[in-house]
Amino acid sequence: MRSALQIVADHYAAAASGDLAAMLADLAPDVAWIEMAGSPCAGTHVGAAAVIDGVFAVIGRDWADFRFELERMIDGGSSVVALGDYLGTHRRTGRAMQARVVHVWDVADGQVRRFEQFCDTRLMDEATRPA
Repeated sequence: MRSALQIVADHYAAAASGDLAAMLADLAPDVAWIEMAGSPCAGTHVGAAAVIDGVFAVIGRDWADFRFELERMIDGGSSVVALGDYLGTHRRTGRAMQARVVHVWDVADGQVRRFEQFCDTRLMDEATRPA
């Protein structure tokens, strides 16, 4: 069985290559995907369909070239912490954004059970406002 660290690394590799199916492959059916208050996708999204609709579809609709640039991962056994930056350009305003972010992943029995995002949402919000 793959370690929690490998499962999270595989998710980021799939995201970098645009492979949505692989990004979702290791999510538990009842995964709790938590986006920070102030984020355009704020809230707790339960299950892969809710994550697609409430997070990935919103990002794809509103941001061009949106990506997470991973700086490092910290292996905590069944929990993994990832540090990096979000980057992208807001489609409506044309304003670029770079915001520091931390992801906390909880993995059990080979599945992601919980994901929580911590981000400088002010920087994301500023990009959505006309200059």
